[in-house]
Parts: sequence; C-alpha cells; structure tokens
Amino acid sequence: MLKRFVFDREDRPAAAWAARFAAGRDAAEQWYRGQGLAPPPSAADCRAALARHMPELLGPYDQACALVGDDETAHCILSHYRPPPVRHGCSQAVWLGPDGPALVRNYDFPPQIATGRFELTCWSGRRVIATAQRPWGGCYDGMNEDGLVASMTHGGSDAQGLGFSILLMLRYVLETCTHVADGIEALRGIPVALSQNVTLLDRSGDFATLFIGPGRDCAVSRDPVCTNHQELPTGILTKRLSNSVRRRELLLAALGEPSLTLPDLTARLLQPPLYSRRADAATVYSAVYRPAAGSVDYLWPGEVRRQSFDRFEPGEYVHDFGELTT
Repeated sequence: MLKRFVFDREDRPAAAWAARFAAGRDAAEQWYRGQGLAPPPSAADCRAALARHMPELLGPYDQACALVGDDETAHCILSHYRPPPVRHGCSQAVWLGPDGPALVRNYDFPPQIATGRFELTCWSGRRVIATAQRPWGGCYDGMNEDGLVASMTHGGSDAQGLGFSILLMLRYVLETCTHVADGIEALRGIPVALSQNVTLLDRSGDFATLFIGPGRDCAVSRDPVCTNHQELPTGILTKRLSNSVRRRELLLAALGEPSLTLPDLTARLLQPPLYSRRADAATVYSAVYRPAAGSVDYLWPGEVRRQSFDRFEPGEYVHDFGELTT
C-alpha cells in the first residue's frame, strides 16, 4: 500500500486547517463517539475541563472552534475530552552517547488511519515540530525549540476513564514546558482517558518515562527504554504483552553494547522485530529527535527526511509499504 506523508508549516490553525477538518468531520465524529460508550459530555463541559486542566490551550482551542462554527459536537471532538479507546504499538529509547542526547522511536499503527502529517507550528510564540494527528492539536511525538522532546506509547491496560486524549496532553507539554521536570509536573495534574506511557527528554540529557492511566497514580521510570506496558503483572504474559516485553529487552540489550552508535541504534528500528509489517500495527514511521541540535530525522526504509527549527522544508513523501501481513 502507498501512503502520502506531508511536511508543512502552519503557525496556527486557519483556513487550510478548517478545510481539512471539514473533509474529515464525519470520520472524526465516528472516532469520537466510539462503540458502546456513554454519550459524550456537553461542549460546555468539555471546554470547562480544558480550562481547568490546560488553560494555556484555551485561546487556540477557541480559535479552532470559531473556525468550525456553531457545531457543538465538533467542539467536543476538538477538546480531546473523553476519547474512545485506541490501541497502538511503539518502541522508544533514549540515547545519551556520542551525537546525543537523542530519542529514537517507532510508531506502530494501521497506516491508513494515521494522518502522516509533520508540522512546524507556533501557537503562542514557542515553535514546535510534531507529528500531528487529527482532529486538532494532537501529536504522537514532538519537540519544542527549548529542547524538550515528548513521545508516547500505549500503556497496555484496557482501563478507561473520564479524561483527555494523550495526543492533546503531549501538545500541552510541548507548548508550555521547557525541561523534563516541568513536563512531569504538568502531566501529573491532568486526567488521562487511557493507559499511556510518555517519555520526556531535554537538551541537557535529563529524561524520564511516566506511566499514567485512569485509576492509578503516576509513576516515573528512569529506564531508557519504553514499549507498550508499564509495571509487569504477575502470572502468564499474554501474546500482546510478551511482544512488548521482547521489544523492550532487545532495546535494552542494544543500549548495553559498548560499540553501539546512534546510527546503529537507528538501523535496528528499521529491522524486525522492532520494525513491524503487521497491517493492524505496522511501523508507520521512525523518528530520531536531537534536542540539542533542534533537529529530527523521520525515517522509512531507504528514506530519511531531516527537519529542524533552523531549516524546516515543506514537502511530501510517498512510502510504499508493500503487502502487509495479517
């Protein structure tokens, strides 16, 4: 299968964003309502939750709502409050050796659903490079010009709660925080809807992974590797959890090799079993964030696109995933 990826600069949501939202409006509502979920909160409740927990995003949120007009369901969707359950893969690791610090990661998801949009934005004076996900504001991973990187994976639990999508929470961290300690403090205070892991890295080399989710206290891990589980449960591992454990062990083993380089580690991301060709969780892209340099490499087998705050180049890339496995 072929997938188009876009690199674009969009300082703030405006007419082009509104056109994209209108084109995907029905799909966004289908996503937001989910299956078997209780009716969503009102638009007023969603805005109030955003004002309570991420007030710095109210201005951009209200601007986006104005662009879609008097559409209360759209306003709920844009709030990212009470999203449906969505599972994704992902493997990520922190590199502190030569050419570091760096965060390397694979994003695993059905390619036809991922938006494939990489953006440079400037909502409120702070530039952010991020892998954007609809409907508004959300991102899978990103970096701000102060040198803070944030990247997420699914936490492995099926728990659900009344909270926000991790996509908007990452955006909030990148818009408001400078260092890892700031990001930890910010994420601890926001209710999250689903089980998630967030790895933070700043240009000093400080890093942490937060295990967050509904019904549990936030835990901070200083392990340099994160996949799709949190603290390991006792008992027999499921197939899904076993795969996450295996990927984590492979990355930890790689980081323990004395001769390993950052290019070596990056090459491992593009090889199985870290690189996935499963249709329901294919590796959509890989990324190497270098916060001290203010640059990120987006990678696919045979293709590298470097973007930075000094030189962000709009453009497109079409990747051929070939025949994916079931």
